Amino acid sequence: MTLGARLAAGEVLAFSAQITHARRGPLRHSFRTRADHILLAPETAHPPRGLSLDRFNLLALYRRDHGGPRGAGRGTDWAWDQFAQAGLARAPGRVLALLTQPRFLGYWFNPVSFWMLIEGDALCAVIAEVNNTFGQRHSYLLAQPDFAPITPATRMSARKVFHVSPFQDVAGEYRFRFALRPDGLSILISQIDGEAGVETAMTGALSPLTTGAILAGALRRPGGALRVVVQIYSHAARLKLKGAAYRPLPPAPHEEISR
Repeated sequence: MTLGARLAAGEVLAFSAQITHARRGPLRHSFRTRADHILLAPETAHPPRGLSLDRFNLLALYRRDHGGPRGAGRGTDWAWDQFAQAGLARAPGRVLALLTQPRFLGYWFNPVSFWMLIEGDALCAVIAEVNNTFGQRHSYLLAQPDFAPITPATRMSARKVFHVSPFQDVAGEYRFRFALRPDGLSILISQIDGEAGVETAMTGALSPLTTGAILAGALRRPGGALRVVVQIYSHAARLKLKGAAYRPLPPAPHEEISR
């Protein structure tokens, strides 16, 4: 059974991502960590005990957390609308999946989530939904010309228009690469601004999410998204101690998505 068919049938997959983050340029800083994500088709998902849709649980996925204005999202309706406006409407065999960190005991924050259009085992298009720690959100729609399948060799770019880190300018561009397999996923994001920039990688296996896996993850990395926020502020403090210059928060882009 293809990955798309598994998701359409309701399977929820665990993605324990190894994340590496390296800042280039005159001021260098890098770290490596892990974060627990899920990959599912929200419209058809049958989550195991321990994960709920739109209600409180150890892990939970709420429609309002994704797709559109932050805190007032429309979930899959918004994502389908964006893909349709770009030229990819609903079609038989086309599955809309979300890769994200769910809420942990009600707490939510996601630096980036990915809406993925999948046909069979092929990735057709992606929306990168980016949040900063200042309550803002912006998304980037990524696709090949004529919506050719996105392969590990595919390189897609988007102009950076959204404030993510107070130690980086809103300048330059992002370059994305995705390698989606039935048993694993790799995402490489390069932010390039002259000689400066940041390299981020998310890599890991895809495996069926079970109640046992949820409990094991909660014990191994308690806190979920709260743990991620603590790490963000910890590394921000280290950058400040290294002499990084602080940039004031600019207004968010007027458009909620870049195409």
